[in-house]
Amino acid sequence: MSNAADPPADDGRTRVITCAGTGCVSSGSLDVHDALADRIAELEDVDVALQGSETEADADVPTVGGADAHVSGCHGFCEEGPLVRIEPEGILYTGVTTDDVDDIVERTVRDGEVVEDLCYHSPDNGIYTREEDIPFYRGQRRIVLSNCGRIDPESIEDYEDENGYEALERAVTQMDPDEVWRAVKEAGLRGRGGAGFPTGLKWEFAAGQDADEKYVVANCDEGDPGAFMDRSLVEGDPHRLVEGMAIAGYATGASTGIVFIRAEYPLAVERIKKAIEDAQEAGYLGEDLFGQGFDFDLEVKKGAGAFVSGEETALIKSIEGKRGMPDPRPPYPVESGLWGQPTTINNVETLGNVPEIIRHGADWFAGVGAEDSPGTKTFAVTGDVQNTGLIEVPMGITLREAIYDVAGGVVGDEFKAVQIGGPSGGCLAEQHLDMPMTFDSLQEAGAMIGSGGLVVMDESTCMVEVARYFLSFTQEESCGKCPPCRIGTKRMLEILEKFTAGEATADDLERLEELSEYVADSSLCGLGKTAPTPVDTTLRYFRDEYEAHLEGECPAGECALGESAGGSSETGEASEPMEGVQ
Repeated sequence: MSNAADPPADDGRTRVITCAGTGCVSSGSLDVHDALADRIAELEDVDVALQGSETEADADVPTVGGADAHVSGCHGFCEEGPLVRIEPEGILYTGVTTDDVDDIVERTVRDGEVVEDLCYHSPDNGIYTREEDIPFYRGQRRIVLSNCGRIDPESIEDYEDENGYEALERAVTQMDPDEVWRAVKEAGLRGRGGAGFPTGLKWEFAAGQDADEKYVVANCDEGDPGAFMDRSLVEGDPHRLVEGMAIAGYATGASTGIVFIRAEYPLAVERIKKAIEDAQEAGYLGEDLFGQGFDFDLEVKKGAGAFVSGEETALIKSIEGKRGMPDPRPPYPVESGLWGQPTTINNVETLGNVPEIIRHGADWFAGVGAEDSPGTKTFAVTGDVQNTGLIEVPMGITLREAIYDVAGGVVGDEFKAVQIGGPSGGCLAEQHLDMPMTFDSLQEAGAMIGSGGLVVMDESTCMVEVARYFLSFTQEESCGKCPPCRIGTKRMLEILEKFTAGEATADDLERLEELSEYVADSSLCGLGKTAPTPVDTTLRYFRDEYEAHLEGECPAGECALGESAGGSSETGEASEPMEGVQ
């Protein structure tokens, strides 16, 4: 599938691009980059010294001409990092270490030879030289992530070379604010952070508010276990977020934007701050942008890590320096938000789509994905699959296509379930594999797109333990403001612990269902209303496992009950079914 971005310009120089996303950095990619830069510089120095020399001795000296070492954001293929991409050929090397540097520089950069040992080897023994040919990438449609893995995230020039800030200039100089929000509305863009509310409609509401001051907020408080979509976008293409926020400010009449980001994302914080500084210096932020009288500036606010602060009203409290706790709605933030002023809050990925809509048009965006869910969606794929990492696929793709064609299929036992939408998402079964992933279809099945977490589980997974695991997270993260969430999730967790310990009764099963319904109906905010979802869906699609636990059996042999009956744990403690998620 093609990407929205244009191919990199071929200026005759070879670009050796090392992934500097968090995953690859943790595996030593910055050391690889430094070694590549040093080796290229050494050979270029020799090349310069030999210019004009035609002696036979000089002809045997290894040189490399016209090459540069660069870094990029996350490629998404985290399972295979550190990654090094060679442009313009598009060669991708996986699992690169400093020991591989000489081969890359001397054999590939200098001599044009592909080092097959460093290329991706698929489970069926296929060897893939170019990134675009690897099945993991071939099944994707990269729009929001089109620059990630290709440009230096700390270079505004790299972003400009990929048509960066053209959409902002077009919006401010050629469109009225209402034309901008109408374009987003006609494109059908829906919020990528959870419920899928129409973005253009939210902007329309905000634009219609009469106030002296308005705000735009980017929600990068990505607290879901296993989720790293927003972090990767900010790390890999921060100027895209800056541009999207500035366009949102123009459309809604806001002059100030705030990037609310988790303090646990130090690399993303560093890069978005630099992007803001560079955009200010280049005239993309500040006063009288493009000479049209539009003022807009950005600042960064770091969150303290509370999961509930991802909820809009709790996020506002946190920015204001208060404890992050939700408020009843209405009024909604677009009516009365930050410091009582109209505030438009969008997810990072949502805002990342905006420049592409302005550049390519509403019809173009509406033609991608599904009719009721246009565009693409990023997912963080973890669990029992061949290729874990970050993917971007058209909305409407089936779970089967995402899991088998892109993520490479299930590793180990047969497929059993997929948990989608973060800790408050639903667990779906084999019967759902051919269901298209859209906001509405997933909601009908009891799940949701949510933030985009996608945890794949095989037959060795105990679904009762999965429900307990995710509910333990949301229960611990409850702010405690409303009794249904504070007390209800605690009681539900206690019942689930009785199931995994082999102490539950039929009355407990009935009580669990009653509490689940009560918590969902009565809680104040989205955290409490969706906390029971993993329980609801496992009861709905894997009820036989709950019934087996009532008989003292764990079919998967994974939870504390299963281990006490002869499982593999030597300590008798329950294993964590989501070890790869944290």
